[in-house]
Amino acid sequence: METIQIVLLTVLVFFVIVTIHEWGHYYFAKRAGILVREFAIGFGPKLISIKRGETRFTIRLVPAGGFVRMAGEDPEIVDVASGQTIAIKLKDDKVTRLYLDRLDERSGVIRGEVTQIDLERDLFVTLDIEGEKERFSLHPQALMITKGKETQIAPLDRQFGSKSVAARARAIFAGPFMNFVLAFVLCGAYIQLAGTPENLLVDSISKGMPAEKAQLQSGDMIQAINGTPIGTDYDKMIEIIGSSPGVPIQMDIVRGGVAQKIELTPASDDKGVGKVGITATYKTRTATITETVTGAGKLMKQMTVIIFEGFKKLVTGDFKLDDLGGPVRTAEVTSQIAKQGIAELTRWTAMLSLYLGIFNLLPIPALDGSRLIFLGLEALRGRPIDPNRESMVHFVGFALIMLLMLVVTYNDILRLVRGES
Repeated sequence: METIQIVLLTVLVFFVIVTIHEWGHYYFAKRAGILVREFAIGFGPKLISIKRGETRFTIRLVPAGGFVRMAGEDPEIVDVASGQTIAIKLKDDKVTRLYLDRLDERSGVIRGEVTQIDLERDLFVTLDIEGEKERFSLHPQALMITKGKETQIAPLDRQFGSKSVAARARAIFAGPFMNFVLAFVLCGAYIQLAGTPENLLVDSISKGMPAEKAQLQSGDMIQAINGTPIGTDYDKMIEIIGSSPGVPIQMDIVRGGVAQKIELTPASDDKGVGKVGITATYKTRTATITETVTGAGKLMKQMTVIIFEGFKKLVTGDFKLDDLGGPVRTAEVTSQIAKQGIAELTRWTAMLSLYLGIFNLLPIPALDGSRLIFLGLEALRGRPIDPNRESMVHFVGFALIMLLMLVVTYNDILRLVRGES
C-alpha cells in the first residue's frame, strides 16, 4: 500500500506542476479572446481526451511536459479549396458545420461545390448547387468535420497572431509565472508543516568524540559558543567549531531548563577542520503568517541560487552526463523524497515548480523565453518576424530538447539497471 501511495504522490507532483504551468497559458489566452484548441499534459499519443467548450483537454503518453495549442500558432491542418464538394448544415441561417467527407451519409445538409470561401475574415462560403451559386454566412464557431474529427474554424480575431504584443506576451509569460506562484505557496505550506526554528538542539553524538567525553547529551539546547550567540544559526556553530581544532571552546547549553557551561576541545579531521562529534536539529514552533510569507520568500531565494548554480555548470561544462536527470531520474528522486513525509515532498514540489518556471524563461528555442524574445523583437521592429522562420527555430529547438531528453532518459534507465543511485 505504501508503494502505491508513493507512486500516486509522484504522479501527482508531475501533474500539478505541469498543469498549473499550462493553465497559466490557457487562462490568459482565453482572457485575450484566443481560441485554445487543446490543453495537453504530456506528449505523444493521447490516453485521455475530453472536449469542454472550445477546448479539448488531453493526457498524453510521454510525461515530459505539456502544451496549450492556440489557433494561429501552427498552420491549420484542415483546408477547404475552391472546386471541392462539401456539405453544410445550417442553424439560424448560419453554417454551423462543414462536412468534408462521407457526404452521402450526411442528413439534413446542403451539398455543393465551393466557389469561394473565407474562414478568417468575412466568414462565408459560396456553393455551386446544381448550377446555382448561393452564399452562406459562417458561424464564428463553425466546425469542420473530416475523418471523424471536428476542427473549429478560427476567425482572425481569435488567432494568437492577431492579438497585441502585450496580450501575447501575457499569455506566454503566464505559464512560468504560475509556476512561481505555486512555488511560493508550496514554500509557505512547507514552513507551516515543518514549523519555524526556535532553538538549536544537539541531535546525535558520535562515540569517542569530544562531545561524548564532555558529556553532551541529545536534546541539549545550544545557546552560545565562546560567548557568541548561536540561536538557530547552524552554519555559525559549524564555523566556530571548525576553526578551533585543538583549541578549547566553551559551549553554553540549557539542559532540562538549567543553564550550563561545558568546555571541550574540537578534534582535528584529516583536513585540519575542528570536529566535536555532534549533529544538530531544531526545536520548532508553528510559524506566524508573517514568518510564513517572509520565510517562503527566503526559501525561494535559496532555491533560485541552487538552480542557477546548476545552470552555470551546464554553461561551463563542469558536469558529467550522470549529473543530468530526465523524467525517470526526477520520478526516482521524487519517490525517495515522498518516503520522507509530506513536508519534504511539498518542499521538493516547490523546487520543481520553481525550476520549471525558470527553465522555461531561458532563451532556448521552443521555450517560453525564446518566444518572448521574438515578441520583444517584434515590438522593437514594429512588425513580426517571419512566422515560418520563427516556427522553424522553435521546431529545431524542440527537436534538440527532445533528443537530449531521450539521451538523458536512456542514461537514467541504464543507471537503474546497473543499480546505481
